[in-house]
Amino acid sequence: MEKHPVGKITHYFSKIGVAVVEVSDRLSVGDRIVIEGTEGGPVEQTVASMQIEHENVTEATSGQSIGMKVAGKVHPGNAVFKLSD
Repeated sequence: MEKHPVGKITHYFSKIGVAVVEVSDRLSVGDRIVIEGTEGGPVEQTVASMQIEHENVTEATSGQSIGMKVAGKVHPGNAVFKLSD
């Protein structure tokens, strides 16, 4: 499985389990991602939904910041990778 960098975590809201991702490449709902950092193990999940300014979107591109639910605890500075076969 290949990893391609698509962004980094800038904020994490632990009470609601939502991360803000600064996107550096195209990211879409349904993409398989892994979030890696210095603390804890990697968080692997499928992107179920994304929001920009509280509006649901199906795709984000470089330079945009999105909010998305994450399957585990992440930290600012963690890298986000898209997984592909």
